[in-house]
Amino acid sequence: MTKINIKKQYKSKIKEFVKHNKFYYDKNKPSITDSEYDILKKEILELEKNYKFLSDKNSPNNSVGFKPSKSFSKYKHKLPMLSLSNAFNEEDLKNFEKKIFNYLNKSIKINYSVEPKIDGISASLTYKNKILKSGVSRGDGKVGELITENLKTIKNIPHKINNNNFPTEIEIRGEVFIKKNDFLKIKDNFANPRNAASGSLRQKNPKDTKKIPLNFIAYTFGYAHDYNVKYQSDFLNDLKKWGFKINEDNKVLNSINQLIEFHKSFELRRFDLDYDLDGLVYKVNDLNLQNRLGFTSNSPRWAVAHKFAADTANTKIINIEIQVGRTGALTPVAKVEPVNIGGVVVSNATLHNEDEIKRKDIRIADIVKIERAGDVIPHVIEVDKTKRVKNTKKFKFPIYCPSCGHKTIKEFNKITKKYDAVRRCANEGYQCEKIAIEKIKHFISKEALNIDGLGKKVVEKFWDLKLIRFPQDIFNLDYTQISKLEGWGDLSVSNLKFSIDQSKKVSLDKFLYSIGIRHIGIENAKLLAEYTKSISNFLNFIKNKKINEFLNIDGIGDTQINSLKKFFENKSNYKIIEKLSSILNISDLKLNKNGKLLNNSFMFTGKLSNMSRAEAKSLIEENSGSVVSSVNKKLKYLIIGDKPTNRKVEQAKELGIKILSEKEWLNLLN
Repeated sequence: MTKINIKKQYKSKIKEFVKHNKFYYDKNKPSITDSEYDILKKEILELEKNYKFLSDKNSPNNSVGFKPSKSFSKYKHKLPMLSLSNAFNEEDLKNFEKKIFNYLNKSIKINYSVEPKIDGISASLTYKNKILKSGVSRGDGKVGELITENLKTIKNIPHKINNNNFPTEIEIRGEVFIKKNDFLKIKDNFANPRNAASGSLRQKNPKDTKKIPLNFIAYTFGYAHDYNVKYQSDFLNDLKKWGFKINEDNKVLNSINQLIEFHKSFELRRFDLDYDLDGLVYKVNDLNLQNRLGFTSNSPRWAVAHKFAADTANTKIINIEIQVGRTGALTPVAKVEPVNIGGVVVSNATLHNEDEIKRKDIRIADIVKIERAGDVIPHVIEVDKTKRVKNTKKFKFPIYCPSCGHKTIKEFNKITKKYDAVRRCANEGYQCEKIAIEKIKHFISKEALNIDGLGKKVVEKFWDLKLIRFPQDIFNLDYTQISKLEGWGDLSVSNLKFSIDQSKKVSLDKFLYSIGIRHIGIENAKLLAEYTKSISNFLNFIKNKKINEFLNIDGIGDTQINSLKKFFENKSNYKIIEKLSSILNISDLKLNKNGKLLNNSFMFTGKLSNMSRAEAKSLIEENSGSVVSSVNKKLKYLIIGDKPTNRKVEQAKELGIKILSEKEWLNLLN
């Protein structure tokens, strides 16, 4: 493999890693299984180990978690909250100990403090003079979100310590989580317990956090003043004395072999526990040795997470059903004989797409192996063809939409020169029932209009009752009829009406996102909002067939342009948006007017060395600047990276535009 190909493979994996980090940490919606994420991380680290010329600021070696949300104040950790390295098997575990002895002296006796790795959200609590002063999320490990008031709503977090032996100042670290039984009560609102914990902890209003039965388990400390303790196990005992809850399954073991045996036994009983976990954590028990071992760039040398294997089971496919999504994507789902996998009864498994069914030759009545790992829907790993019933037929994927009967298509990708794996209903409007329902669900979702009380199941119910057919119907509901439905009292009807009324005030970017145009996500909706300034301008662009002008927007390409054109080819879509614009109070996108780059415009040419174009653009906009896509008299700065376009540089020189290197541009922000 050439150096160029190695770099290309590496950058591709880094890009994928960043994407999944965003879904996991920022959006609280894991896009792959924990095991798949761990494998990807391991592959990146292996490439960096084998090829020393590879490096990236977003590498697992250089990053932890994800940057803090803009919804909260930022808080810099006195000591970084780093992630743990992973061990997947006995060999990994033995290598972990080997590295410890190589770093220290082989004659040193090592004991390990062992604790379950709860699948929750890391948080830190700072106490001064026995009073809880601040609570912070992990964030990216260096800077977290200040969520003190939200953390204070958790019942087992003490606000004041009554023990005389408590340090004058200490940062207690632990995990926020929700118990399985408690999650069952609220499961309709969240995908899984971890998402429930994360989403609740990051609510803007602490009263909303308080409604969720969160728990806190303390397990370590960061900064501490006036506190001396010799062992991790002693610290855990102190935590109990101080009034903190710790995991009662903590213990001290004396060898790697003992760790391996304990891991095997715990893996068998973990499903009986009332909380989710994905492994065990082993720490060198002696805190002096921890200090000596120190840290690598993003993880401690003295600790490791020993992960559990993904869970699998064999079952029979009863049927294959085709689900139709918001963008018309046809997704095959296997209905299987119910089977217990890791303490959860599974009756559905995703088959991903038509190509996946063909590749694995999956048929109805087949005996298949199903994997369930983490938060992602179970999927079929393989077919046991030795147990296949005679005369079974290959599954024929429908060429017509099972919902509306419209012809389905596979789009040709001009970049890859291949047809997409996903087959879609070509209907872009609300004429397809399944697409319409999913579009309405998207319209009211948290990232869009965020209508509380109008969840997915309520949308389906209202559809069945013919109360809703289009998004605008939401603002003209028959509340008298709703009040007669089971489970709808005066209070719930009143709350729904209030939420709907509140949702009428929406920013332009959120509205454009809520429409549900394929390839127009939150970031692209912001770009369109910034460019068009108002809903009336946006509609004029569409009405006057000026969609191609959006190519002037840095970040909008042919994919988005073609998607917009296809969406508005269906004239009913334009009418729906026009109708909504008359009902809603759609405001312009609010931009920061106090930043260091106010009234300055920038353009990039060439590749930046320290960040992506998207990140650089975001940094400029956060500081009140703007990014343009062409060289003209209005442009103030041209920022040049590696291999800039000579024509753009010459144009800038001719117009007297100031040319900056990447370093010079960054200096403007300091």
